[in-house]
Amino acid sequence: MFSPGITIIAAVGLIIFATGGVLYALLQPRLSGDGRQAKRMAQASTSRMKVVADRRTAQDADKRRKSIQESLKDIEQRQQAKAKKSNDPALMTRIQQAGLSWSRRKFILVSIASGSIVALLALMKGLPLYVVAGVGFVGFLGLPRWYVNHMRKRRKKAFLEELPNAVDVIVRGVKAGLPLGDCLRVIASEAREPVCSEFRKIVEAQAMGMPLADAVGRLPERMPTPEANFFAIVIAIQSQAGGNLSEALGNLSKVLRERKRMRAKIQAVSMEAKASAGIIGSLPVIVSLLIYLTSPGYMTVLFVEPIGKIILGVSAFWMLCGVLIMRRMINFEI
Repeated sequence: MFSPGITIIAAVGLIIFATGGVLYALLQPRLSGDGRQAKRMAQASTSRMKVVADRRTAQDADKRRKSIQESLKDIEQRQQAKAKKSNDPALMTRIQQAGLSWSRRKFILVSIASGSIVALLALMKGLPLYVVAGVGFVGFLGLPRWYVNHMRKRRKKAFLEELPNAVDVIVRGVKAGLPLGDCLRVIASEAREPVCSEFRKIVEAQAMGMPLADAVGRLPERMPTPEANFFAIVIAIQSQAGGNLSEALGNLSKVLRERKRMRAKIQAVSMEAKASAGIIGSLPVIVSLLIYLTSPGYMTVLFVEPIGKIILGVSAFWMLCGVLIMRRMINFEI
């Protein structure tokens, strides 16, 4: 039998030995460096995976950037080819852009009718035959084309007024989860003219099986404005390279509204110059009319004598040149 002192010493020794074993088991990885090695390996693996993920993200971004650049080059080449044609569009193209449903035969008939009416009025006024022929020629070629160009400009202006609202409808619809085709149908049925009819043509072309990018790409041909070209480019890039359509169209809407605001500001600032040009251009005519009313004999010489007719012709030519130059100076394009 052991004495009580030896038993206590043995128990204390066993406790110390057990505690030391537990501490050694817990601290051994740190003391031997295995824990640090495992931690370094885990960090290295994590960093390697992060590098691979970053590399893949960079490669995807680079591929998308190259795809967008190729798309832009292709679109730019097509737009340059279209711009060469749109500088002097054909007659039927101008009639279509004016929103008129005339055929070539109807346009010729309208030209003949306008020329005949103008020539008949000049003949009833007792003007010489050569003047009647000249007035009839102007009425035949000038008046119908002036009307078509006037309606064309008016329709383009109405389109630019309504297009930002249509783009906002698409942005809100896409954010709400609607497909792009449904948004275009909403615009085709709810928007004001001529945006309504132009988007209806896009929807009809898409229903016939044409891709959306090609259907929208025809919009600048029917409505030759930079804004329509911007819209077609955004849709084409999104269909080829992907991306956030609502964000792209939202930025486009801001650009369109800024262009509209800038156009209105330029028009307001240039009104003084336009008024001055109008006064300067009309002043010689008004002065000549007042002189003729107050002293008819003083002005009659210019209409009777050959040298007076020459002076009137040269003056009218230089006045026309001055008016065209002033018009060019105050005609600002955005």
